[in-house]
Amino acid sequence: MKLEGGCYCGQVRYQAEGEPMMAAQCLCRECQYISGGGPNMFMAMPVAGFKYTASQPKQYTRKDLARAVTREFCPECGTHLVTRSPGLPAAILKVGTFDDPSIFTPQLTIYTCDKQAFHHVLEGKPAFEKLPGR
Repeated sequence: MKLEGGCYCGQVRYQAEGEPMMAAQCLCRECQYISGGGPNMFMAMPVAGFKYTASQPKQYTRKDLARAVTREFCPECGTHLVTRSPGLPAAILKVGTFDDPSIFTPQLTIYTCDKQAFHHVLEGKPAFEKLPGR
């Protein structure tokens, strides 16, 4: 699979190639902050096939958390594009930044432990209190 995407203003662009490692929605509290309250729809792609093709994002990593993720976003419009998790060889891409988000089909829901009453868990798909296998 090959996909392209970028931020709202078009300044930062990326390309990702390879087989998706995960296609899901995350309901964790951290993702609720980033998404504005809703689930975070994402696709994890192999880091080896990921590159920025126009401009570079800013990065933010919380210093008060053990194993904090790094979030990458456009320095101009603020669009959150990618999350990088320590030790995970994946670029976690935000589906809303895809040029064609219709290619996304979520396969599971993670972090249902932080689910809000207004969130919907995918019917007929696996759901996990935290991450699968933990």
